[in-house]
Amino acid sequence: MMNNKILAVVLLVVGVLLLFFAYQASESFGNQVSEAVTGRFTDSTTWFIILGAVSTVAGVTLLLMGRSAQR
Repeated sequence: MMNNKILAVVLLVVGVLLLFFAYQASESFGNQVSEAVTGRFTDSTTWFIILGAVSTVAGVTLLLMGRSAQR
């Protein structure tokens, strides 16, 4: 059970870091210009957002499942 908790925390931390990098990338000048012209983020920013969200949700889900299984 401890391995699942460690994995959940790692996924959560990685997800938050990826979302932070996505935010930083979306605020860059090049991405701002690209978004103004095309109306969407660059591919790398989009992947940071997707992978960060998936990792964060997976980490939270594992943490919550671990707590409910202990009860």
